[in-house]
Amino acid sequence: MTKLPPPVGKPNVKVVAMASAGAAVEWYDFFIYGTAAALVFPKLFFPPDLPQFVAQIAAFSTFAVGFIARPIGGMLFGHFGDLHGRKRALVLAMILMGASTTLIGLLPSYATVGSLAPLLLVVLRFVQGLAVGGQWGGAALLAIESAPPDKQGFYSSFVQIGVPLGVVLANAVFLLASALIEPADFLVWGWRIGFLISVGLIVIGVYIHFNVAEPAGTSKPVQESEPAERPSPILKVLRGHGREVLLAGGAFVANNVCFYIAITYAVAYGTATVGIAREVLLFAVMIGSVAMIPALILCGALSDRFGRRGIFQLGAILSGLWAFAVFPLIDSTSPVAVTLAITVALVFVSMMYGPQAALFAELFPRDVRYSGASLGYQIGSVCGGGFAPIIATALFARYQSSGPISIYLCAMCVVSLISILLLGRRQHGTH
Repeated sequence: MTKLPPPVGKPNVKVVAMASAGAAVEWYDFFIYGTAAALVFPKLFFPPDLPQFVAQIAAFSTFAVGFIARPIGGMLFGHFGDLHGRKRALVLAMILMGASTTLIGLLPSYATVGSLAPLLLVVLRFVQGLAVGGQWGGAALLAIESAPPDKQGFYSSFVQIGVPLGVVLANAVFLLASALIEPADFLVWGWRIGFLISVGLIVIGVYIHFNVAEPAGTSKPVQESEPAERPSPILKVLRGHGREVLLAGGAFVANNVCFYIAITYAVAYGTATVGIAREVLLFAVMIGSVAMIPALILCGALSDRFGRRGIFQLGAILSGLWAFAVFPLIDSTSPVAVTLAITVALVFVSMMYGPQAALFAELFPRDVRYSGASLGYQIGSVCGGGFAPIIATALFARYQSSGPISIYLCAMCVVSLISILLLGRRQHGTH
């Protein structure tokens, strides 16, 4: 492999800031769909005579479609990003996400167009999944490859905080809209506001395109003396690094399952089963997400000093144990206990997610890093978070108890713990 020149030792703060901002808004687009799937879509996009349980499963199924699309997006944008540069792939993903989310806000309801309504919803959710499948790799690698070698965990954590920032923004919009708009009007048009303002992501994408530079050595246009065709990065990473891709996906399973149970299923469970006010649960998710921000930065920085794997492993162990406390605390109906359940769960998730970007980047050589890191990340997302709310809903319907859900969460943490133990230590420098 051709040795690439290292970038300048000073981090490009502008690149990191814009990658973080873009990630926050893109995740906002992705998560506002999850909030709507828990609270609005069962009533709006499906037949009114469906039982509540069936309508909720149907809504969460459309939520899962986005996760199914994410590995495809990771492959498409990873291929493009490895061949033509991180920035170009990231900008394209952001524009695609902004457009699809805005269009969801314009969709007619089931009462207006019948079965066409859920079909259009599924199509646009699939496009969202394609976009977010390409976004993470571009944003994370822009930050990592613009940072000094000994600070990559720290600087990449600012891209990771895009996740809790996106959750906070999504829930804040729903809380504000539901507080200012009558419930009947909120169901008809109020929920659409959060989707329509996603057009701002397109603006951020255009700004990044014209004002942010590629990290040194990541965009390699074909020269006249080179072959017209270059080997596919996806095929190259699957042939040479398939084990790392699969283990990275396994390592990410617990992170995804615990996170989406906390921010999506817990809201549906608390409102429909326990009878807690929607505002209490959304506020608890917001508090937990705010707590994630310093936790992610701290864990990213600590991984630079003490290594990625140990912090990641501790997060998986603590998340598996805390799974047995989450639902009893929610069942208590105490706002303080509910907030504690979700906040602690998200802080433990941060111990895995904070070092993750740098950890995944170190698994792959630079010429296939976008493809390898994105594919591992998105395989974990579809196997973990995509089906977690559906599995949790089905487990509770079958056993009428939250105990099996806690066992499911703990089992996923064991899968991630084993995967991270099997992953070798640092294999490829990021420069």
